[in-house]
Amino acid sequence: MKRWIALIIVVVLCVGLLSGCGAVEEEEVDPHAGQVEVYDGYGYVWMTPIEGVERNSFTQDDFTMQGDTPVYTGDKYDVLKGFDVSEFQHEINWEALKGQDLDFVMIRCGRRGYTEGGLFEDTTFRANMEGAKSLGLKIGVYFYTQATTVAEAIEEANFVLDLIKDYDITMPVAWDWEKVDSDEARAENLDVETLTNCTIAFCDTIKAAGYEPAIYYNRTIGYYRYDLARLTDYTVWFSLPVTPPDVTYPSFLYKIDMWQYTISATLPGISTEVDLDYMFIPRDTGEEEK
Repeated sequence: MKRWIALIIVVVLCVGLLSGCGAVEEEEVDPHAGQVEVYDGYGYVWMTPIEGVERNSFTQDDFTMQGDTPVYTGDKYDVLKGFDVSEFQHEINWEALKGQDLDFVMIRCGRRGYTEGGLFEDTTFRANMEGAKSLGLKIGVYFYTQATTVAEAIEEANFVLDLIKDYDITMPVAWDWEKVDSDEARAENLDVETLTNCTIAFCDTIKAAGYEPAIYYNRTIGYYRYDLARLTDYTVWFSLPVTPPDVTYPSFLYKIDMWQYTISATLPGISTEVDLDYMFIPRDTGEEEK
């Protein structure tokens, strides 16, 4: 009987030890090891950072809200203030913009139709270029794309280059792909590889002509529609309107260069709401690279 009791005790102890080991092992497993929790435009999700893509250095502490306007108060960047316009802003009274605290403007130069795919100059492009030039603003442009092939993307780039050849462009030339809510949208169902290939083709054509190429996107498009590991050579123009107190800085996992921080501002001389932007220029710290 004593031997049976001793055997039972040994079995119970072994089972206890094995159960304990299992519990310890289970507690040590982190299902999100190496991941970062981000808001993707729809909700909070866990993402594994893409290797080789520089991370966003901005934090909430780098910005102070002055009313509805985020003001950069960090010490790593100088900031240019600007806005972006297209034919949707109609005719602009550029003279009325004198005296505003503005350094640059991004002007839509053209677009590709989202159904049949024709190429069109923005109806206010030339008037906006002349108006911006009269104020001495730095000027960049963007093109609204609906390219579905690399050949079409190169065609768009050459269309842009022809439009801007007689102007002094000192800000980026941007590729603007956006989701179109229509069953007829020709570029709506592009896969990540095709869209990224088209983007590279446009940007490399622009770069070869001596301009600074940029890519415009928001959080959802940046996270899910592009292969960002292949787009690290280009300037990023990031769209995220502030909505205090929830969004007060450019909250994104990866590095950005320009921030479209509102799409509902008002400016004198413009009859519609207008987008405002910041361009961040890294300050020279004087430290040598090691």
